Amino acid sequence: MVQTVQAKEIDLRYLIDHFGLQFVREEQFFREWQENLPEITDIQKQLLDQVREGYFNLLEYPPMLEDVVRMAVVDPILFIGGFYLAPFYVKSEESIDLLEEDDGVLIKGRIDTLVLQNRLWVMTIESKKAAFSIEEGLAQILVYMLVNPNTKQPSYGLITTGGSFMFLKLVKGERPQYATSKVFITRNPGENELYHVLRIFKRLSQVAIA
Repeated sequence: MVQTVQAKEIDLRYLIDHFGLQFVREEQFFREWQENLPEITDIQKQLLDQVREGYFNLLEYPPMLEDVVRMAVVDPILFIGGFYLAPFYVKSEESIDLLEEDDGVLIKGRIDTLVLQNRLWVMTIESKKAAFSIEEGLAQILVYMLVNPNTKQPSYGLITTGGSFMFLKLVKGERPQYATSKVFITRNPGENELYHVLRIFKRLSQVAIA
């Protein structure tokens, strides 16, 4: 009999033990978030400044729940970046199933947001409550990325609380490997770090559909 487990109940230890997942810390493995980043326009910067101001305003009216994070922060960034336009399209709350045949375990879950092009997953986004650490959703988003049927090209992901953003790269194979970017913080003083988030978004989409 197949046992069903929810993706949100899976932790990193489970993925390491059952799927052989490896965390790669060598910088060369995931250079895409640092190199050849496209520029963004002054208008895009102005819009991202409004997104950050909206985030600060929401913090004053807790709790800041997952749906609010997606509506107020993630969705506007997707819009500003042109990810609602061809050749991309967006799906929300997409169901996924990952069967672990050896142990007869079926992992089920729903992906918050997918940005796709020609059935290739460009970005998997898992938003969390602002009070949560992004580590809370790391194993969950990796489960979703492991479901990607494309095994020849890397998958890219983003996990965000609205206040912090971290990109991921997953390379499948005999033993799947993943790496993460630095964490970008919305409330950091100085230049709006959402500028960097959008530039990386655009760069990873270029790589994924090349």
